[in-house]
Amino acid sequence: MRYARVEKSGAVSTVVLDRPERLNAISGDLLDDLHQALVEVNADEGCKVIVFTGEGRAFCAGDDLKEFGKQTESDASIRSHVERIQQITRDLMFNGKPVIGAVHGFAVGGGFEWLLNCDLVVASDDLVCFFPEMAWGQFVTGGVTQLLPQSVGHQRAMELWLLGERQSAQQLVALGLVNRVVERDKVLETARELATRVSERSAFSVSRLKRLLTTELSTDLGRSLELEQAATVAAFATPEAARRVQAFATRK
Repeated sequence: MRYARVEKSGAVSTVVLDRPERLNAISGDLLDDLHQALVEVNADEGCKVIVFTGEGRAFCAGDDLKEFGKQTESDASIRSHVERIQQITRDLMFNGKPVIGAVHGFAVGGGFEWLLNCDLVVASDDLVCFFPEMAWGQFVTGGVTQLLPQSVGHQRAMELWLLGERQSAQQLVALGLVNRVVERDKVLETARELATRVSERSAFSVSRLKRLLTTELSTDLGRSLELEQAATVAAFATPEAARRVQAFATRK
């Protein structure tokens, strides 16, 4: 794996996005490697808790529009890209193992979505999150059309999507989306400490709790993922989206 790696310590496995030169922006290769890493830790009977983080200055800067915009995208290729993004949501949420996000720098677009897919989140005090999709003529994925309104309410979710305003770590705490805020150099350490504490709980009880919560979500969330995929394909088919993405991809 080139763009993701697994670091194991006892019952805690850390999955690391490893494309720091692009702020861990989402590419097809990164999605494939991340899926492989998550399959590995989910299958590992010795792993009880997963920590999810990013190498370098950011957790994840969202879709790599410079790569995406230089391609001639068909509906089929866009659908394939979205399916791979949404597979990561399934890997994170429907595995029976708690996932603790160790999130720093930027969590933008798809990175923000992955934050919402975590069970607990430790954030750096300089974290910045926002949804740029509406500005770029794109659409949100990762099940967030269901997850975000459930967490923060309809009006606040719409505000985050429609305005795309930057959210600080403290604002995310107030919204109930982040559990701890620490200095940047303490994020991974703190997340691993929490993971170790969780790993000392009953593995059966913890797994059953997560599976119960996600089972309640699974039917509606699965439908949300389907609708998000269709909306994303439709959005990318519009001339406006093509113009906006190309403008970003070719900017100096």
